[in-house]
Amino acid sequence: MKELVETIAKALVNNAEAVKTEESVNDDGATVVSLKVAEEDMGKVIGKGGRIAKAIRSVVKAASMKEDKRVLVNILDDRTTQQTPQV
Repeated sequence: MKELVETIAKALVNNAEAVKTEESVNDDGATVVSLKVAEEDMGKVIGKGGRIAKAIRSVVKAASMKEDKRVLVNILDDRTTQQTPQV
């Protein structure tokens, strides 16, 4: 799933070299994919009203269901590394 999120993000942003993804497992056993992009590309990844972020999460959810896994996508702010709210 990490590669899927990274591929989608790199296609959306201007600074593809700044795209970084990390994969971990939370306490519930769900896989968490954290995405970091350059500050100037945050709007492109989140989209107006969070539409792009929601679409990325939907694609990942569909792919994870195929593998019978639960995967969450967190988009992290490069400055503060705080999680953006999930829509």
